[in-house]
Amino acid sequence: MPGRCSSVPIMSWTRTLPAALAVCVLLLAGSVGCGSSGARDGGNAASPAPVGKVLDHTDGDGRHYREVAKKGAPEVGVEVQPDAHGGWDVRVKLARFRLSPTGTPREAVTGRGIARLYVDSRWVVDLRSPSYRIPAGYLPHGTHEVTVRLYADDATVWAVEGRAVEATADVTASEQSAAASPGVSPGGSPTGSPSGAPTGSPSGPPSS
Repeated sequence: MPGRCSSVPIMSWTRTLPAALAVCVLLLAGSVGCGSSGARDGGNAASPAPVGKVLDHTDGDGRHYREVAKKGAPEVGVEVQPDAHGGWDVRVKLARFRLSPTGTPREAVTGRGIARLYVDSRWVVDLRSPSYRIPAGYLPHGTHEVTVRLYADDATVWAVEGRAVEATADVTASEQSAAASPGVSPGGSPTGSPSGAPTGSPSGPPSS
């Protein structure tokens, strides 16, 4: 009797041990498999698609063009009007584009960025508002080109079919307005609604 009783737990142990080991192996294999899949999924989610295509072509300051499809591309128009004090009110009209506030990360995001204002191909200011006032006396007597060009926040030029997204208006400064404040450089802050009659022919899309 003592011999038979002592043999029971031995048989029970040898039979249950392989089963316990099998359960442990399955659990470990399952946890490793889930971890690997999660890492792969996470890696794919962290790879954003690039915006457009950066071209070799650059603007006058060496900033590369960023080509986007014509469908859904941003559009810009510009109107320039003389004000009552000898200056010029610039109004920018945008479609499918918003101006980024100061401090925006330097990366290209579809439909976002800044508008650069040029007079006769010379940079004046980066616009983060659709209104700006060119001071009295800044434009010499004669006809001038006022251009607004759209840029991404990483300083690339938004482009469609190899051409920059921009608009230009021709304005003519009289001798009186040119001499109103000699030696003034561009500056000041954005203005509200412009006053006075429009001059020149605004370019770009109509106001939406």
